[in-house]
Amino acid sequence: MDRVLVVDDDVELCELVKEFLEPEGLQVEAVHNGIRGLERALTGEHALVVLDVMLPGMNGLDVLRKLRASSSVPVLLLTARGQDVDRIVGLELGADDYLPKPFNPRELVARIRAILRRTRSEAGERQTPQTSVHVGDVELNPATRTVLRGGEAVDLTAVEFNLLDVLLREAGRVVTRDELAKIALGRLFSPYDRSIDMHISKLRKKLGEDGKGGERIKTVRGVGYIYAAPTGD
Repeated sequence: MDRVLVVDDDVELCELVKEFLEPEGLQVEAVHNGIRGLERALTGEHALVVLDVMLPGMNGLDVLRKLRASSSVPVLLLTARGQDVDRIVGLELGADDYLPKPFNPRELVARIRAILRRTRSEAGERQTPQTSVHVGDVELNPATRTVLRGGEAVDLTAVEFNLLDVLLREAGRVVTRDELAKIALGRLFSPYDRSIDMHISKLRKKLGEDGKGGERIKTVRGVGYIYAAPTGD
């Protein structure tokens, strides 16, 4: 049984989350402040952490920052509706996904299931890895889950790595947001969900421009993204 840690100071919300998750076969532990949440998240006892941004003791973004220094446990961030800054910073710090409050508990269950499916899939791929892919000066190795740009390591989150893997293997072809959401986030894409766009924005910054000063990942408005295939001089 997968154990889920919920870190939120809203006790009633935590009880509601338990009511929805436990019938799904998930064991739920709830704590109500950031310091205790970080302590429990660092134990390695949980398959996933649901983390609210607004917490007493230590805010959720600080918890996430400290957690990511030594743990890759998946994190679903809960943010206030309309707080794009919190979502962007959370993704930059390594959150796997976010869900704005208030939310439908069934949506929370679906997001958690999607993240757990994706992490299991990644574990399976590490056991039977795909071949490395090399496009221009960027090389991605799925066996070690490392990325090199011009021979130098690029530090990516799990979701950023998955997105880049898809885009590099399909270099020169448009990949839709639907495809990217299914592969990188493990769930269906919602027209009002900006998760993919935010992850792509961070990925662009980390990769930088290509050798000719152009964008490596280009937006195809209303459709998705394309990794620009290298062209000869």
